[in-house]
Amino acid sequence: MAGPQRIAIVHEWFTGMRGGERVIEAMCELFPGATLFALLHVKGSSGSVIERMPMRTSFIQHLPFAKRAYRHYLPLFPSAVTRFRMEDFDCVISSNHCVAKGIRTLPRTLHLCYCHAPMRYVWDQFDDYFGPGKAGMMTRLAMGVVRKPLQRWDLRTAVNPHHIVANSQNIRERILRIYSRSSEVIYPPVETGRFAISAKDDGYYLVVSALVPYKRVDLAVRAATEAGERLIVVGKGPEESHLRQMAGPGIEFVGWRSDREIQEYYAGCRALLFPGEEDFGIVPVEAIACGKPVIAYARGGALETVMDLPDFRTGILFQMQTVESVVAAMRRLRVTSFDSVAMHRFALRFDREIFKTQFRDYVAARWAEFAATSPQVYI
Repeated sequence: MAGPQRIAIVHEWFTGMRGGERVIEAMCELFPGATLFALLHVKGSSGSVIERMPMRTSFIQHLPFAKRAYRHYLPLFPSAVTRFRMEDFDCVISSNHCVAKGIRTLPRTLHLCYCHAPMRYVWDQFDDYFGPGKAGMMTRLAMGVVRKPLQRWDLRTAVNPHHIVANSQNIRERILRIYSRSSEVIYPPVETGRFAISAKDDGYYLVVSALVPYKRVDLAVRAATEAGERLIVVGKGPEESHLRQMAGPGIEFVGWRSDREIQEYYAGCRALLFPGEEDFGIVPVEAIACGKPVIAYARGGALETVMDLPDFRTGILFQMQTVESVVAAMRRLRVTSFDSVAMHRFALRFDREIFKTQFRDYVAARWAEFAATSPQVYI
């Protein structure tokens, strides 16, 4: 039986080319006839594959200052996503870390959710975004009011997808804990073929990250400053001015860079710093594919890619999100050896083509099951 012919892919927003957008890019290659839906689209921000797809956006697109301050409209996101019309589609694929899974579909439409995380802003990472020192007083007060209603909405719409795919074992456990739903793990795509093993060490540590609170780039900046080490920070975001204020003379902020430039930064670094708790984390896999070790916080998705074992290492894990722990990990790195060939081989298991094969087969299997049990499906 052929797979679904009319496919919609729902993503929260297109404002840059980060991990979630890499997943969408691979999905667009698998399903080139799909239509994209997003709350917001900043044209030209997301790469040629995504930009040439037909796209429909919500009323958030037209609100004042939305392109820069869209996160301030978080309480409106549920209303925006539920207004999308899905009557024309056989299959809807939601790419969810916020509200995408809340899309409403007809009984004859298969809904598959690729879940990067349950709505992180109102569950495990609420304090990282809205705790003391993380947001202004008015924002904190407003989120204190809307947190519970958003949690209730998130739980209520967790039943919308027929099936959920988790981007890691870490997220599968979180989906089970928060939503009481089972899920299958398909790791997100990493273009490991772009990265070659590099023996260079130009004497700097590296961060590649959006500069938002939960990434804990502040910890990397303070640790490098304390240790007197060079640190190059690749990325942009609302935390940038705050990070610049705390940075010592050896910290360099270079903004977002092209894929080719980031590849060169990986090749020249001593190690990647990954101090936040991530859902999965594509960036560590890219560094490991270059044979570069990762210094990572021992929580979340990093535990699936940063191996710190007696017989195999792809990096150094630290147990507490403190400057002292990161500095100690930097010292330990200097006296630890790594097998760059084995590291590169390990990274290949997360390759983009593996994701595409697994996800294509997953969609085909779920569609066959759905079509066989739903007399309303149009084949």
